[in-house]
Amino acid sequence: MEEGGAVNLMKYAAVSISCAVVYSLVNKVCKNLLRICLIKNARSNMQKNSLLILASICSGFAALLHLGCIVFGGDWYRAFGAGEQMALMAEAGYVYPTIVTSIIVAILTVWTLYGLSGAGVIRKLPLLRTALCLIAVIYLLRGVAFIPLMPMFPENSLTFWLVSSGVCLTFGLLYAIGTKQVWGYLS
Repeated sequence: MEEGGAVNLMKYAAVSISCAVVYSLVNKVCKNLLRICLIKNARSNMQKNSLLILASICSGFAALLHLGCIVFGGDWYRAFGAGEQMALMAEAGYVYPTIVTSIIVAILTVWTLYGLSGAGVIRKLPLLRTALCLIAVIYLLRGVAFIPLMPMFPENSLTFWLVSSGVCLTFGLLYAIGTKQVWGYLS
């Protein structure tokens, strides 16, 4: 086998192992969180909130898309606007893109669970009001404050910034309005 082929094989092995470890960790965390959250399923005195359910679906879908970047590599990082440097690092087998993206997956998964809890689909999670407010504020800030962020990520196109900011603004509005609607039930 050529030296370059051995290096590529080692890179693919490192990426495969990283993906397997991340998948295993995410799988264990999600199973445990779901097991904990689904105990005593929903609060029966509360009507389910469709906006928070939709917000949770959106956050969950975003988590899955980020997980897809880890699994499918550089092309997915490029397609979703992570920038050429992140895509090249993923293709080269660096662990950095996997770690950063895994953290984002974990955060989005927790936000999904908090949205479902606020919607009354799963049991009430700790600090629910605070968490839902913070989630809404973070999404809304990301949605409206993209202009100061643009210079930090010069590889991202204007289309990326407009689309991703619109998505974040929409998610933030869903969380904010949904949280306002169920505020009285969250005490």
